[in-house]
Amino acid sequence: MVSERPMFPGAIGVSGLSVYEWAAEDGICGGSPHVHLACTEAYVVVEGRGAVHTLTAEGLRRTPLSAGSVVWFGPGTIHRAVNEDGALRAMVLMQNSGLPETGDAVLTFPPEVLADRGAYRRAASLAEASASHASDEDAARRRRDLAVRGFLRLAERVESGEVVALEEFYRQAIALVADRVDGWAKIVADGPGESVRRTGEHLAAIREGRVDHLLAATVRAETAPEPDDRRYGMCGRLDTYHLR
Repeated sequence: MVSERPMFPGAIGVSGLSVYEWAAEDGICGGSPHVHLACTEAYVVVEGRGAVHTLTAEGLRRTPLSAGSVVWFGPGTIHRAVNEDGALRAMVLMQNSGLPETGDAVLTFPPEVLADRGAYRRAASLAEASASHASDEDAARRRRDLAVRGFLRLAERVESGEVVALEEFYRQAIALVADRVDGWAKIVADGPGESVRRTGEHLAAIREGRVDHLLAATVRAETAPEPDDRRYGMCGRLDTYHLR
């Protein structure tokens, strides 16, 4: 009997997040504001205290975070993780594992940067900054600060009643990633789509009284990365798990 390699539940992505402690120009410590265009994201807070600042057509909202909190938000929710005590850590659950890593996450850079695909990718890429002899931390700080600058401008417009500013941002964000959608469709088919297909097969087997999929059961595990291997993500240092 050949074991069936189990998929992670729902084909979601999981990462550990230690939210940045760096203060931005508005005095708030935290990560880079950004939006997901096709994915829902959730935080399960492990320790510390903070908030997630979100911006939608409903306006600016601040949701407190503390150990045990669970908060999630869908596509189009611009969000900024805020670290209030220097110890905010969460497990991040991301729908459609693979999409955020391939461009579904768009940073809230100022409109003039969003309007130029090359300028956006240079500003968003830590690799390009490192090539110019900047450290990863310095590059991540600069990227965060630029995203905060754009976020503050956007939030001010939305809060003053210019909801059209959000539409303008969304259109710029979509233009940046439009050439990647076909690749995303394959990721979804191979991930969540495959998970649903397998469940359909298992239900059919149960209906027919077959146990072959149960006999093929096995276990998978993934250990946490070493602290020095944590990469600089949009919101903080990340423990990246490879679950596919």
